[in-house]
Amino acid sequence: MSSTVTTPREAFQGNDKLLLGLVLSIVSYWLFAISLGTVAPAVMTALNGPLPEGAKTWPSPLLSPTSMNLAVALTGLVSGLFIVLLGGLADRYGRVRLTLIGNALNVVGCILIVFASGSLAAPLLIIGRAIQGLSAACVMPATIAMVKAYWDGPARQRAVSMWSIGSFGGAGLAAFVGGLTATYLGWRWIFVFSIVVSIIAAVLVFGTPESKVEQTGTHKRFDFAGLLVFLIMMLALMVLLTFGGKTFAWISLTGMTMVAIFVIGVIVFFLLERARDDAFIDFRLFKNMNFTGTVTANFALNSTLGLLIVSQQLLARDDRVGPLQAGAMTLGYPLMVILFIRAGEKLLQKFGPRRPMIWGSLLVALAAAMLMPTNLLLTQYRPLAIVAYAFFGLGLAFFATPATDACLTSLPPDQAGSGMGIFKMASSLGGAIGTAVALSLFLGFSGADHTILGDVIHMEGRQDNIAIREAATIALGAMLVFALIAALVAALAVPKGKKQEA
Repeated sequence: MSSTVTTPREAFQGNDKLLLGLVLSIVSYWLFAISLGTVAPAVMTALNGPLPEGAKTWPSPLLSPTSMNLAVALTGLVSGLFIVLLGGLADRYGRVRLTLIGNALNVVGCILIVFASGSLAAPLLIIGRAIQGLSAACVMPATIAMVKAYWDGPARQRAVSMWSIGSFGGAGLAAFVGGLTATYLGWRWIFVFSIVVSIIAAVLVFGTPESKVEQTGTHKRFDFAGLLVFLIMMLALMVLLTFGGKTFAWISLTGMTMVAIFVIGVIVFFLLERARDDAFIDFRLFKNMNFTGTVTANFALNSTLGLLIVSQQLLARDDRVGPLQAGAMTLGYPLMVILFIRAGEKLLQKFGPRRPMIWGSLLVALAAAMLMPTNLLLTQYRPLAIVAYAFFGLGLAFFATPATDACLTSLPPDQAGSGMGIFKMASSLGGAIGTAVALSLFLGFSGADHTILGDVIHMEGRQDNIAIREAATIALGAMLVFALIAALVAALAVPKGKKQEA
């Protein structure tokens, strides 16, 4: 089957109005949806009431900590599970159309979350978050494919940088905006603002000439068998990460069953997909070292998103800090992303993608390492955290454009949507799995009745929160490992690349 892009470049060129609409579409997820993880303690207190004195959890909660953990990770998981499917649909049926559908889905999901209360709090919150995941799965591959279709050369690199500001910058502002909104207006207003942003984005994108791939010859059938196997194995993994150690023991029949389903699923998925021409994930794309390296490093670095959520929950639980002050401490993160995202573009043009991807990953690793010493006094830890968040943003700024552009340039035009769907699937699944791992470690160890690091690290200051502080150190250590893996993969698997003309 041969295929060409139906919208000729001469007919329409990307403009700032469209670019703003694409960026706001991304912001509706990365800013507002991500905020839930950083304000989770405030959400649980609002729904369940104040935690009884001396109790570690609510006796009969409307929203349990496990359900909250699931709601936080679910949006990224659903996005990752369906992003390849919806990226392919965007290629076939229209990227503008899928962007508008994605914004509409976000409005629906946010409405459900806003009305989550009483006995319906948990189901409405979880369903709304799942719909938000579908929204992100529509918007992310469709918008980045439109960037490839409507911009060229340095203009495209600028558009990629602006798109990256919407994602990484939005995620960076999530903690502050979430804390500010939850403190002065209530956490539900976060999602009211998300509705407004999605409506504005849809208005800006509406009327753009459609961008899609013209299908000639025999139409490919979608690989529903591959999707089903992928869904089963990833759901088994997320059930293990989310509920393991809390609802059921890691070493138990249920835990081992989840492990077995995941391992068997991986094997079956690989054997099934490599033999199909219409595979859900085209493994032939991974023969390209550039594509493989950028996707893998992107997955690992996005897994460090749990760093932000765990450190914010740690700080927000301290009655001397609270969600607003904790969120304000992260402002260096989005500031560095916004100030230096174009620096990543310039580094790409001068050195190719490998070096800035390594440098960015190592800066994120440094940020994780700086957040790990939770044994310090709050007066010592606060300035350390402020600097760490700034390094986190700088690392992501260096990494974002080189990785995205390297992946884009490795893809043929007729596979831009599906290929970038895999790239953004790596982002979403990385974020979901990293968040689940971090929260699982944090919540699991914070309930320990004995110290874990006490013989190695002396905890300064107050002693009534040692378990929570130790749990945060362990979870942040896992995020450090993810960042180092991203740097190693970039060093070994991403080609140096030729210097690009500015």
